[in-house]
Amino acid sequence: LAVLEREGEGEREREREREREREREREREGDRKREKEGERERERESERERDREREKGGREREKERERERERERESESERERERERERERERERERERERERERERERERERERV
Repeated sequence: LAVLEREGEGEREREREREREREREREREGDRKREKEGERERERESERERDREREKGGREREKERERERERERESESERERERERERERERERERERERERERERERERERERV
């Protein structure tokens, strides 16, 4: 009976872990959607800014703005790469926690056999 209870608890723990992973994925998906919307809004604002610049006839200012936008795109790309690296580190930590839980379950099973 105790073994069945522990196995049931292990299954419940795995289900809770799967639910936490699903929740994290929903959060990441929400983050991606917000980032995309922000990117679209920045593009729309950039287009409006370019229109204003053209109206003023400021070719040089437009070139500088384009260089600034390019720097911003590069910075955003770097930030996205950093976020992806952080997500990968989190996934690795999660895998390590799961391996540790599995080792603990294995030790528990070994103790039960003895």
